[in-house]
Amino acid sequence: MTVLRTARLLMREWKDDDVDPIARMVEDPRVGKYLSKFRNRAAVQAWIEAEREQFRRKGYGLFAVERSDPPEFVGFCGLTDVDYEAHFTPAVEIGWRLQPDCWGHGYASEAAAAVLDFGFEALKLNEIVANSSVDNLASRIVMERIGMSHDPKDDFDHPLKAPDDVLRRQVLYRITLQDWHRRRQAQLAPSSPVFGNAGG
Repeated sequence: MTVLRTARLLMREWKDDDVDPIARMVEDPRVGKYLSKFRNRAAVQAWIEAEREQFRRKGYGLFAVERSDPPEFVGFCGLTDVDYEAHFTPAVEIGWRLQPDCWGHGYASEAAAAVLDFGFEALKLNEIVANSSVDNLASRIVMERIGMSHDPKDDFDHPLKAPDDVLRRQVLYRITLQDWHRRRQAQLAPSSPVFGNAGG
C-alpha cells in the first residue's frame, strides 16, 4: 500500500489499534459539529475495514495520519468517491478529520496538499473536489490554502441530509489537474510528499 510522507507527517495504512483513537476523536463534540459520528466502537472497526478494502480495490482511500516526531495519531486524510448523486458527480473527494489538540498547527493543510499531489501525480485524476457546510470556515480555509477554488454557483443541498438539517447547504470547492500543475509550477505547493510502499 502507498504511504505518504511530508515534513512532519506520516500517512499510512490503518491498523487495528487505530480503533480507540478514532473512537475517542469522534466522540469529541468539536469534531462532530460538522461531520457524521460513528454509532459505536464496532462501527469504527467496520469503517476501518471498509477503508482497507477501498485501498485494495481502488488504490486510494482515507489514510491514517500521524505526526512523525514525536509519533502521535493526528487523524485521517485522503480521497473517497462521492457516494451520492449531485450536479458534480461522479467525482473524487478529498476529506480530513483531525483531533482537536492537533488543530492550529497546519497539519490539515500539510496532509491535504500531499493527498492532492498523490491524486494528480500518482493516480492521474483530472479533478478533485471538496465540500463542507457553509459555516465550516476552518475546512474552507484549508481548501483555499491547498489551491482549491469556490464558485457559489456550485453550492448545493446535500441529498443525504434532511431538509431541516442545518448542515444541508454545502459549498463545493474544486481543483483540476491543470490548476494543480500551475500551482506546482509557481512553487506554491505547501508540501513535498514522498511516495513509497508500506514495506519501504
